[in-house]
Amino acid sequence: MKFAYRFSGLLGTVYRRGNLSFTRDGSALISPVGNRISVFDLKNNKCETLPLATRLNIVCVGLSPDGSLAILIDEEGAALLVSLIGKCVIHQFYFHKPVHSVSFSPDGKKFVITKDNVALMYHAPGKKREFNAFVLDKTYYGPYDETTCIDWTDDSKCFAVGSKDMSTWVFGAERWANLIYYSLGGHKDIIVACFFEENSLDLYTISQDAALCVWQCDTELDGLKPMPPKDAAREKNAEENDEEFLEEPKGEEIHGKANPNEQETRHKVKYSRVAKYFFNKEGDFNNLTSAAYHKKTHLLVTGFASGIFHLHELPEFNLIHSLSISDQRIASISINCTGDWIAFGCSGLGQLLVWEWQSESYVLKQQGHFNSMVSLAYSPDGQYIVTGGEDGKVKVWNTSSSFCFVTFTEHTSGVTAVTFTSNGYVILSASLDGTVRAFDLHRYRNFRTFTSPRPSQFSCLAVDSSGEIVSAGSQDSFEIFIWSMQSGRLLDVLAGHEGPISSLSFNPMKCVLASASWDKTVKLWDMLDSWRTKETLILNSDVLVVAFRPDGKELAVAALNGQITFWDHENAVQTGSIEGRHDLQMGRKELDKITAKQAAKGKSFTTLCYSADGQSILAGGLSKFVCIYNVKEQILMKKFEISCNFSLDAMEEYLDRRKMTEFGSMALIDEGAGGEDGVAIPLPGVKRGDMSYRHFKPEIRVTCLRFCPTGRSWAATTTEGLLIYSLDSGLIFDPFELDIDVTPSNIHKTLHQKEYTMAIIMALKLNEKKLIQEVIEAVPSNEIDVVCSSLPDLYVEKVLEFLASAFEISCHLEFYLTWAHKLLMLHGQKLKTRSVKLLPMIQFLQKSIQRHFEDVSKLCEWNIYNIKYALAISQQRGMKRLAEEASVDEEDLDSDSDYLMQEAHKDNFSS
Repeated sequence: MKFAYRFSGLLGTVYRRGNLSFTRDGSALISPVGNRISVFDLKNNKCETLPLATRLNIVCVGLSPDGSLAILIDEEGAALLVSLIGKCVIHQFYFHKPVHSVSFSPDGKKFVITKDNVALMYHAPGKKREFNAFVLDKTYYGPYDETTCIDWTDDSKCFAVGSKDMSTWVFGAERWANLIYYSLGGHKDIIVACFFEENSLDLYTISQDAALCVWQCDTELDGLKPMPPKDAAREKNAEENDEEFLEEPKGEEIHGKANPNEQETRHKVKYSRVAKYFFNKEGDFNNLTSAAYHKKTHLLVTGFASGIFHLHELPEFNLIHSLSISDQRIASISINCTGDWIAFGCSGLGQLLVWEWQSESYVLKQQGHFNSMVSLAYSPDGQYIVTGGEDGKVKVWNTSSSFCFVTFTEHTSGVTAVTFTSNGYVILSASLDGTVRAFDLHRYRNFRTFTSPRPSQFSCLAVDSSGEIVSAGSQDSFEIFIWSMQSGRLLDVLAGHEGPISSLSFNPMKCVLASASWDKTVKLWDMLDSWRTKETLILNSDVLVVAFRPDGKELAVAALNGQITFWDHENAVQTGSIEGRHDLQMGRKELDKITAKQAAKGKSFTTLCYSADGQSILAGGLSKFVCIYNVKEQILMKKFEISCNFSLDAMEEYLDRRKMTEFGSMALIDEGAGGEDGVAIPLPGVKRGDMSYRHFKPEIRVTCLRFCPTGRSWAATTTEGLLIYSLDSGLIFDPFELDIDVTPSNIHKTLHQKEYTMAIIMALKLNEKKLIQEVIEAVPSNEIDVVCSSLPDLYVEKVLEFLASAFEISCHLEFYLTWAHKLLMLHGQKLKTRSVKLLPMIQFLQKSIQRHFEDVSKLCEWNIYNIKYALAISQQRGMKRLAEEASVDEEDLDSDSDYLMQEAHKDNFSS
């Protein structure tokens, strides 16, 4: 089996903190998710998480005007320069202090970052090769407190910086004779945002107490005068003299004064406040938390801590729209280039919304689990993933688009287990609220609710291969409850365990249920023999998880002592064991008194999953590693590090002495301020690090692992979210039975001679995807039958595997369907004999065809509807025309009869 699985996507979390940014064309949204960034393609309805990560959570993202580069800055000020085209890291830089905001100039030549009370302007990395991507140009001093926001003028001549000292500073990107710096006051709270008017130096400033000031400048942008050459030369010489004593040039420094004297302000740019507006006149809204302004349409969007947002038209301050989208603070707002779509991020609940304000409709509405995800399950065809969380929600995600398309909220407590039935249209979930619920994926409703005679907290769940028998284990009454899916009736209550039930698993091939418990036993129950205990497997430690191999012939058990044991359950014989405690490699928590190595001795695997072919097993637990073992050899084959985010707890391997003081760890010291929410008031009697403290670091852990039935990917629910590792995300040279004559030139030569079968075999040996595609697509459609019949059995599987992957990207639908049909018809019987081994590949093929079937059927239904509508309209018009003609004929008949009557009357009169 290949182990080239690579990170391919992050689901379950759509936004954490930081600023949202639209791409240049306005069709995609970039959202920071922990220490990664996700790109939401709103037009094609897809989401992609870039395969790169920072060391800590991302707090601000700067996007270049051409959309090719992005600067990602984490909590400690470490920056990554990222290519959004190549999806790779180009450069790393450290700003030494936390950065509050970053912004590129509109011409793309400079960018400004704000940290502490300073604004730093750097030369933006260009498209030519450079020794250092970040070269400091100027340092701007002026504010007395931390800086909060940045905005540039349209021509990149000036930029404005807001501060927590309630002032806004306007700086010149160059030293202009009439504008070097200018300080604006007028507010009574922290500046949240500042915006220049289009092609003007006029400015809007917005403060946290929901006040807006409108500032008018007496000078246009064209009126900025360059510094006289004499003064510029004098200043440059002074800088060079200073830099003689420095190791490296530090760039030019500009020191602003809040109250300059008259001589300094003479012949300089002047600002005057022309208006001041307040958002919360009625007192309905609390702190203003974020704002965005679209210069072309003069549209101002403001978000509040109560989850309400306002749309105003400036400079008249006319209210266009007001809406509540959440009950948590709106942390970030962004408007796309056309001004039609507005993106909102709410960090409290992890919500991401894109609102089209003109039609008053949602373009995107996504929310992850705002507590930990506990369990997941793949649908039988691998198209969907269902997740259950401690927030009591059950969410279903599409693996191809990475979007959640339905959320079930019927549970009133944490969800502990979820699973699909074998038909893929029913989801089952168990919860601590004492219910097991069945959800229908056709109508999106809860159609069955299973309960126990006495209230019980269900900790695990299993459904048999037919989808008719549902079982759930209780953690307080030590019993297993069995229900019928069709009737919803309780069939039986299995008693016998002497501890909480930790895991349940049905044998995929037989009617046998395995139950694991903390009483150090695994019991096997025979469904066909009145649910009597068939076997009891006794272990040395509390059993945490149990899993059957896909062919049902082997049972894997993970215990509290860190061992994974394998059993032949038919004969109740142990066939092997893996000592996995040392492979977990625990990290050290901030408040741990013992080393990570010592802490690992008490840890174990809490989740197990066999691969689709049954040759390997995945294992994970309270660690940042997922281990994959070969079952036959019982050796560790690979360790996947699921996160490198040090904002999570238990990531450090060794104690950091810099965080230790004579009074203990610095993690215990309360800073006193809680970031955006003001002063953090701890709950009574709470120490730092306690879970009931208002701010704590979540601990890294893996709660559930599942392999995709197609064998192409596997998924893990972790503290970070739902991570997917896939075979399809990397370019790997993996030849098959390669010999010296198999070269691309020889393959093309064979193809030119119309020896199609030999060309296909040679291309499959080289295993280059593009070459295989070229050869298969060169086969004429009338030759497919002959080629399929002459293919050796060994290569039929390879061709089917290629067809399954080609279906996902190719537009030659009928051509590839013909190939699949002919191969399955000619070689179906032989493939059936190896059905267990080939099942993942067949399911992968089925998944690809099913997705196309759904897309085409929707298109056909829409076309049928349009044709029916057109026919109905034409019939209606035809009936109308006939009715009009009939009425005209009646009028003609009436006129003719009148004429005849008049003539007859004349004849009578004459006679």
